[in-house]
Amino acid sequence: MKRILAIGSAVAALSWSPVNAADLPLQAPALRTLYDWTGFYVGGHVGYGDASFGPGTNPLPEQAVFFPHSATGLIGGYQLGYNRQLANRVVLGIEADATFTSPLDVPALTAAPFHTTINYVGTIRGRVGYAFDRIMPYVTGGFAWGHTHINVNDIDGNALFPVGRYHAGWTTGLGVEFALSGNWSAKAEYEYVGLSRQAYDLSEFGLPNVNVDPRVHLLKFGLNYHFGDTPWMAPASSKPRLPESSDWNVHAQTTFLPQGYGPIRSPYASPLSLPGSGQLQATWTTTAFLGVRLWEGGEFYFNPELAQGSGLNGTLGLAGFSNGEAQKAGAPFPKLRPQRYYFKQTFGLGGEQEEVADGPNQLPGKRDIDRITVVVGRFAVGDFFDGNAYAKDPRLDFMNWAMWASAAYDFPADLPGYTRGAVVEFNRKEWAVRAGLFQVPSAPNSDVLTFKTGGTVVEFEERHTIFDQPGKLRVGAFANNGNTANYREVLALAAANPALDINDIVGANQRGRGKYGFYVNLEQQLVNDVGLFVRASWNDGQNQILSFTDIDRSLSGGLSIKGSYWGRPNDTIGIGGAVNGLSAAHRDFLAAGGTGLLIGDGQLNYSPERIFEAYYSWKLNTWTALTFDYQFITNPAYNADRGPVSIFSGRLHAEF
Repeated sequence: MKRILAIGSAVAALSWSPVNAADLPLQAPALRTLYDWTGFYVGGHVGYGDASFGPGTNPLPEQAVFFPHSATGLIGGYQLGYNRQLANRVVLGIEADATFTSPLDVPALTAAPFHTTINYVGTIRGRVGYAFDRIMPYVTGGFAWGHTHINVNDIDGNALFPVGRYHAGWTTGLGVEFALSGNWSAKAEYEYVGLSRQAYDLSEFGLPNVNVDPRVHLLKFGLNYHFGDTPWMAPASSKPRLPESSDWNVHAQTTFLPQGYGPIRSPYASPLSLPGSGQLQATWTTTAFLGVRLWEGGEFYFNPELAQGSGLNGTLGLAGFSNGEAQKAGAPFPKLRPQRYYFKQTFGLGGEQEEVADGPNQLPGKRDIDRITVVVGRFAVGDFFDGNAYAKDPRLDFMNWAMWASAAYDFPADLPGYTRGAVVEFNRKEWAVRAGLFQVPSAPNSDVLTFKTGGTVVEFEERHTIFDQPGKLRVGAFANNGNTANYREVLALAAANPALDINDIVGANQRGRGKYGFYVNLEQQLVNDVGLFVRASWNDGQNQILSFTDIDRSLSGGLSIKGSYWGRPNDTIGIGGAVNGLSAAHRDFLAAGGTGLLIGDGQLNYSPERIFEAYYSWKLNTWTALTFDYQFITNPAYNADRGPVSIFSGRLHAEF
């Protein structure tokens, strides 16, 4: 929350331009037009909250990052509304919003027969405020509703049977809103939400009935974009437009990605196998990209994200997984995570400069081509390493994990794919070198990051032209140290103790061990609007994978073709393929019944996993694209006894 307040304070400060009155020429006073709050608006909010559900309800602790875990953890959501400013400066308004909670804080979880949580709160409220020009304090109140559920746990504390209920109620609160620049305003708001009591009958689980009586406290910090009285047009001329600022920006994206496949050959399976009967699943993410310039060369970025849904079979069953938007921590309701928050300091070294366009996590302006950049905070390793112009972003291009990343690079990450650490880059016109130090998960597939062990990577990037066609070559070397088991040691212990489950032996064998490897990554424009990409990666394959996926060596490549050749210059066709493999020790471990991060069929007839992917991205307008994608995967999870599988996908992506 302190970081959120810091952003708000910095943005507010940037909107004032104090001038020394002694420097102004004497002239007749001019009438100043007061800011008019009338019109429609839409926006988003983040914040912190807490809730109680009544006695004996065992609230589920949810993540709050730098703040104490609570029954809501960090919160985030959307709002839309309408204001009407009267002649006496009273502002009457109506607003609807939805607020979602954070994922489970695993270390804070205590054993109980069941746990209670709240998934979201929605409200429709009236607002009454008073306009002091660009500042408007207000009170608010109205109708509220929400959804809770109870997780009934097994003897080991694992949630088995979620049971849900809807609640109606009321809300009241107060806040203050401030016009920033352009059509943007910022707000801070407190809300109290009281929801009706609902009885849960848990008798079928051998538990007593439980009354859930939610009382919710929400502290929100939000941004609104104002459209005036005509949201389908430019803001009305009667509403003054404030000067734009280049010292902060806001961008957003939303991506809906459904995937499905039909029945496949499946003579045997485990919970980590793709179901033989076929399946349809979908993911949906919405991300805000906020940036603010703190001082010369200093910038801060914050990216709250709501994610809902999961990949096929809960993002299990393929090493080269088919949906790059699928997170290992999928959820049926949207969950908020502050995916990125980092400081970036650029030290210009003089000489030639280049323009920097306005974009997500990029403030507009100029910078020295020769520069040193330091980044500290939370981010994805792929934000700064292993980039490629033709295969990098599953929201825009290839969807398969083995296509948009060097798949044998087990980059440090929590369940949704992010870490904390530092990056240093030295950039010249024709080359760059960058290095990073990161936290790694406390154990394979853990959502808890730690510096007790760590991960490092060094990457060299060379820029060139071949027959006047630009290209880049990136070569990286990485080493991680984490709490993992050694495949050969586990197999030896399993052979000596045949009565023990091999996956139980894995837990006992885990200790601090290393993994190292390299990747090579080429992007090359062949002719105008046609590009080639090739990636090759390898790791030693002796110890468990920590973060990414069960791949020890991978080769991928393909073509990206823009639609200028058929009269649609903003459309894109992508065609590519990948071959993934495992070390001998890793194969033997899976064949003996071991399980990895995403795969493990209980037995294994090994053959490399082969992937073909083709997509067509149809640009609907300047901010929306619809993609059709097909993937054909033979030997899913390296098993020649299963599959092949044809996966059909759609993707609707919008960015603002």
